Amino acid sequence: MRSYLVLLCVVAAASQPICNHPPSAWCSSWEIAKECQVEKQCLEFYSNQDLKKSSEPAIQIDLYYESLCGGCRGFLIRQLFPTWLMLAEIINVTLVPYGNAQETNISGQWVFQCQHGPEECQGNMMEACLIHIIGDIYKYFPILFCMESSHNVTKSLESCLGVYAPEVAVKTVLECVNGDLGNKLMHQNAQSTEGLNPPHQYVPWIVIDGMHTDELQAQAQSSLFNLVCSRYKGPKPDPCLNSETIPLKRDFLCLN
Repeated sequence: MRSYLVLLCVVAAASQPICNHPPSAWCSSWEIAKECQVEKQCLEFYSNQDLKKSSEPAIQIDLYYESLCGGCRGFLIRQLFPTWLMLAEIINVTLVPYGNAQETNISGQWVFQCQHGPEECQGNMMEACLIHIIGDIYKYFPILFCMESSHNVTKSLESCLGVYAPEVAVKTVLECVNGDLGNKLMHQNAQSTEGLNPPHQYVPWIVIDGMHTDELQAQAQSSLFNLVCSRYKGPKPDPCLNSETIPLKRDFLCLN
């Protein structure tokens, strides 16, 4: 980690604006990485580092959400993405954009109605297509984070792609959204969401290691970072040992 940050410091020094954090802290949180403009370097480090070997399984976090739900956006932005960034070696994340939508089969084609209207259906489809096309969570999760944290989720697709995956053409994503592939992906997300046990009653609906309870949901929305650190049975990664607790605001739910 130290040698990587030395290299990161050299690479960023020429164009780096004033940053009020030492290089050793640049990748300690997404907010600091953004402030010091080293997001790409930190993502590269986290995706390429040799993860600690442990016989203990990673914590599995499944997020069932919809693109324009305020509570979903808040959880993804303030809880899930920062926790994943810092604890990627001990968690696996699955994102299922669909939420409280409804589907109807009309003449062999699935038609979707979304809680926040057609634009949300488009946002759900964009994110489902990005996940499918890119495949690597280290590449697509920052794009989804960028979109969900922007003022307009759907209109930010091109700019977020330009920052985090310029090799992926907007046209490719939109062809998926407007074609049979996007329709198929949303149907798969519908089936996954409708197959939840217990059935989901709201979004974000958070499943931890295959389980959903009111207590786990509340803990995840209050401080997912601390929940993951406390549940992991193997050797604790450095962020769990060195960070103070991170109590964050719990967001509202979007009821079904």
